[in-house]
Amino acid sequence: MPSVLVVGYDPQAIPGVDAEGLRAALEEELTRFGEHSIEAAMTPVVFGDSAEPTLVASLAERAWDVVVVGAGIRKTEQLLPLFEQIVNLIRRHAPQAAIAFNTSGGDSLETAQRWL
Repeated sequence: MPSVLVVGYDPQAIPGVDAEGLRAALEEELTRFGEHSIEAAMTPVVFGDSAEPTLVASLAERAWDVVVVGAGIRKTEQLLPLFEQIVNLIRRHAPQAAIAFNTSGGDSLETAQRWL
């Protein structure tokens, strides 16, 4: 069964956002993966010292087929250093995985399917 890790910015760390609502939408997206016989997990990260150990631990869980990096990280100019860090950690710790970029939390499945 193919496997996908989705890396996104932690909704709890975004000021003014309905973190619970966003988290529920992201959980629905993980359910969609299961409906397509794809094992999926999500790793929320924040800008700072915890991002690297959090992501490395998730990358080490298994040999992921695809790692999807969320648009919230990629499109936010202030998070460019975090985006670069994430891409380089994926290259280093999951070199077998395709790296994909979604446009929103609601199209992670389709994003991953391009590389499966």
